[in-house]
Amino acid sequence: MSKHILVVDDKRELRNLLKSYLEAEGFQVNVAPDGKQAIFAAREGKPDLIVLDLMMPEMGGYEFMRAYDKEGGDAPIIILTAKVEENDKVLGLELGADDYVTKPFSMRELTARVRAVLRRAEKQHDERDILRVGDVTLDRSGRFVTVAGIGVDLTPSEFDLLATLMDAPGRAFSRMELLDRLQGTSFEGYERTIDVHIRNLRSKIEANPTNPQYVETVYGVGYRFSAQR
Repeated sequence: MSKHILVVDDKRELRNLLKSYLEAEGFQVNVAPDGKQAIFAAREGKPDLIVLDLMMPEMGGYEFMRAYDKEGGDAPIIILTAKVEENDKVLGLELGADDYVTKPFSMRELTARVRAVLRRAEKQHDERDILRVGDVTLDRSGRFVTVAGIGVDLTPSEFDLLATLMDAPGRAFSRMELLDRLQGTSFEGYERTIDVHIRNLRSKIEANPTNPQYVETVYGVGYRFSAQR
C-alpha cells in the first residue's frame, strides 16, 4: 500500500509540482495552502508524512507544528524553508520536525529525504525486542518508551536515535554515524541535526538535561548511552 503524504505550501505552482512528482514516485498526495487548512487535512487524511513550508499566511509552519502536536499528530515532518539562517532550521527541528530541505531544492533530493524519513518511521515495526538500560525501557514493537515506568512521547527520529544508542550502551557514536543510522545515507553538513535531536531527547528522558544521566556527550567524538544496568 502506498504511503500518504500531505504537502503544505502557499505557492500553488510548487504544491502542484510536488504533488505530480511524488505521485509519479508512487505516493498518495494531498495538498493544503497553509497550516490552518493542513490541520483539517491531517485530521481527515491521517498522513504518513508531512512536507511543510515554514513561511505561509493564515498559519505558518511553526504554528502548524505546535497545533499538530497538541492534537496528538505523530506523522514525521520534513520542513521546507527558503531561510538560510541556521536558527530557523534548528527551531523547526526543536518543534518536532524530522528533517529539513532548503529552497531551492531538487525533486530527487526531496524524494530521497521522504523515503529516508519514512524508512526511519517504519523500520522497527517487525522487531520484537525490548531494550532496557537503567530505568529506561524501549519497546521497538510498540514504539514506546518509559522512564521509571512513566511513558515518554518521542518523535520518530528521537525514538530511532534512542534505540540506536540503547542497542549498544557504553559505545560512543560519532554524529555522522548517528546521522547515517537515522537517514540511511549521510548528507554532508547536517551533523548539527543530531545535536538538536539529542537536546530534545534529553529534555524528555533526563531528570536534569544539563547534567544527563543517560545520554552522555563524548567530547571530540559524539554521544553514547550510559552503560549503567
